Amino acid sequence: MRIRASVAAVTGALALSAFVAPAAHADPMPYTLNVGFSNLKIASSMKAGTTNEVSTTYTYTLTYGSGVDIKASDFYTDAYLYRGSLDDPSATVEGDDPATCAVTTAGTATCTGTVDVYPKDGGLLNADAGKWSVAAEATAFNGQNPDKPDWSKVGFNEKAGLATTSLLRYSKLTVNASPEPVKKGKTLTVTGALTRANWEDHKYHGYTGQSVQLQFKKKGATSYTTVKTVTSDSKGNLKTTVTAASDGYWRYSFAGTSTTPSVSATGDYVDVR
Repeated sequence: MRIRASVAAVTGALALSAFVAPAAHADPMPYTLNVGFSNLKIASSMKAGTTNEVSTTYTYTLTYGSGVDIKASDFYTDAYLYRGSLDDPSATVEGDDPATCAVTTAGTATCTGTVDVYPKDGGLLNADAGKWSVAAEATAFNGQNPDKPDWSKVGFNEKAGLATTSLLRYSKLTVNASPEPVKKGKTLTVTGALTRANWEDHKYHGYTGQSVQLQFKKKGATSYTTVKTVTSDSKGNLKTTVTAASDGYWRYSFAGTSTTPSVSATGDYVDVR
């Protein structure tokens, strides 16, 4: 959301100007807008691959004073992700559009918007995977030209630490059990690969050194049972052997990490004769 970025940048620049310059020559600052933010809700995680846009919805409660017109065409509010401190974030992720707000009671509204991620645009680094904080903000231009406003007449307010969410590198997992069919009591070889999105070259690479469970679901059963744990090799590949005992489905299942979501392969059915 461009409004957020521009106001935040100008506010920071003006604050620095006011600090280093004599008070008489300090540039005007936006005044503190009479609004508050609470009850922010957002998904616990977002899973981003290499190309497709990913969006997640958030909601929060906006409270505002009698002098704030949230229905004005130049009033903007939204929530966004940030890492580091709010005053000097190392990275931010925003939405394409401002939130929309519906008045619930006098001075209170419920606001809804989205955070939009575009992995293909190159703004994400692999190091950005993990937990992010969520802040909300509001800006009232009060009839000022957003491109060249009198900042002393513009209201701005924001609040940090309203929630957290995780931005994760999308993962994939495959499985193949062979031979098919197989004689009862014979050896069954189960191979597969665990890969995850690389946000910097927009390809999938093997996720190395990860513990992955080999699971089996007997024909007619409703759930899988873990048979053993296999560690992915230097290319993310998986390979192990088991003894064929009965018809059923074999799959690999990965529990996930702080940067990569859990994933389970589609079961591979093996006919045991």
